[in-house]
Amino acid sequence: MSQIITLSEFIMQRQKDFPYATGELTSLLNDISIASKIVNRDVNRAGLVDILGAKGEKNIQGEDQQKLDVIADEAFINAFLSGGEVCGIASEENDDFVAFDNEQSKNGKYVVLFDPLDGSSNIDVNVSIGTIFSIYRRKSPVGGLATKEDMLQKGTEQVAAGYVIFGSSTMLVYSTGKGVNGFTLDPSIGEFCLSHPNIKMPETGRMYSMNEGNLDRCDPGLKDYVQYCREDDPATKRPYSGRYIGSLVADFHRNLLKGGIYIYPTTDNWKEGRLRLLYECNPLAFIAEQAGGLATDGHQRILEIEPKELHQRCGYFVGSKQMVEKAMSCLKDKVEA
Repeated sequence: MSQIITLSEFIMQRQKDFPYATGELTSLLNDISIASKIVNRDVNRAGLVDILGAKGEKNIQGEDQQKLDVIADEAFINAFLSGGEVCGIASEENDDFVAFDNEQSKNGKYVVLFDPLDGSSNIDVNVSIGTIFSIYRRKSPVGGLATKEDMLQKGTEQVAAGYVIFGSSTMLVYSTGKGVNGFTLDPSIGEFCLSHPNIKMPETGRMYSMNEGNLDRCDPGLKDYVQYCREDDPATKRPYSGRYIGSLVADFHRNLLKGGIYIYPTTDNWKEGRLRLLYECNPLAFIAEQAGGLATDGHQRILEIEPKELHQRCGYFVGSKQMVEKAMSCLKDKVEA
C-alpha cells in the first residue's frame, strides 16, 4: 500500500524550495485548504438549506450574485484575515480591494487575488464549480496597509496559484513555480491527499472547449481554427471533440489532465473579453505553463499583460501547447492576409 501524503505534509516537505520564505507561505496555503473545506461543506449541502439561487444583488461585473458566491467569498476572506500572512485581498465579488487593518495582517508579506466560486451560475443545476486563487508578495512596505499597487502585478510575479474543483470529488491543484500537484479531499479523514503528483499537460489533445454560439461574433481567424478542429484528418486524430461545460475550472481541469484547449475570445459584443485577468486568467495561465501548456489572449502571453485595473478583462486561449500554437497561427494568418 502506497504511503498517503497529506497536503500539509507535502507543503512542509516543499518549504525548502523557497529559501526566502520563513513559513508564511506554508501557513497561507494551509489557510486556503481550510477555507476550501468550508466551501466544500456548504456546496455539498446546498440543496438541503436555503443557500441555492441568486442573492438578489449584482457584483461589480454586473452579474447576479449567487448566495454561495457570497458565502465562499466570506469564507476565504475570514481565513486570510485570521491567518495573518495576508495584508490584503482582491476578489471578483468586491468592487475594490480590501486592506486588512489589524497589526498582524499589516505585517503580512502576501496578497491574494481570487474568484471565490467560479461557474456559480451552474450551482442550481449541480455542475462542477470551483475556486481560483493567485498569491503575490506585497510591493508596499511591511507594517502598513496594502495598496492597489500590491494587487496590480503581472502574472509573472505570482509566487503561487491554484484552484479547487468541487465535483464528483473535491480536488485542490496548485503550483509554487516548481511543477503542478493535485490533492483529492478524503472525506473520511477530512484531509486533502496527494493524488496527482507532478501533473503534465499533454502537448496536444482531442478536445476543444468554446461557446460556439458566439462564433460568428469572433475574430475570423478563430473561425478558421474551429473549422480545422472539425476537419477529418486521421493523421492528426481529427475531428476533435467539442467539450464545453461552461464552468472555467471544470473545462480547464479536464484539459489539464487529458489535453485540450479552452477558448473564451473577444467578440463584437465583448471587445475586451469576458474573463477577468487577475482572478481567473493569470492563476490558470500560471498552472498551465508550469504543466507544460500555454496561455495567451490571442496575441500575447497572458502572464506578461500589464494590469491596469482590478476587474480588467481579456480574451483567453489556454491549454495544450501545440493546440494553442495552432490557434495563434490561425489568428495571425488571418491578420496578415
